Amino acid sequence: MKTVILDVRDPEEAMQDFVDVWKTGKAKEEARISFATPELLWKVLTAKRWELLKALCGAGPVTVREAAKRVNRDIKAVHSDLHRAAQGRSDRSYRVGTGRVPIRNRQS
Repeated sequence: MKTVILDVRDPEEAMQDFVDVWKTGKAKEEARISFATPELLWKVLTAKRWELLKALCGAGPVTVREAAKRVNRDIKAVHSDLHRAAQGRSDRSYRVGTGRVPIRNRQS
């Protein structure tokens, strides 16, 4: 499983990473989701989604039901947040219907 890095950085810098991967044809070790501003990051990564990420980091694969239980939330709401987080990801680690949510803690 890849590490996902969330960061705030200049859009030109993010596009340069894309161009580098396109030219070399080699993916980076980690996936990166970049936001132009802190406000945009927190608009997308709501407090409830952040809580969900923290609860699942390092847990290994868990069911959506287990994820909802860990954050004391409705299964449908957690399913919706996980589905939204997976949109646009090429590897689709979370797929609707698989029943498993593999998320790992980044090892420093």
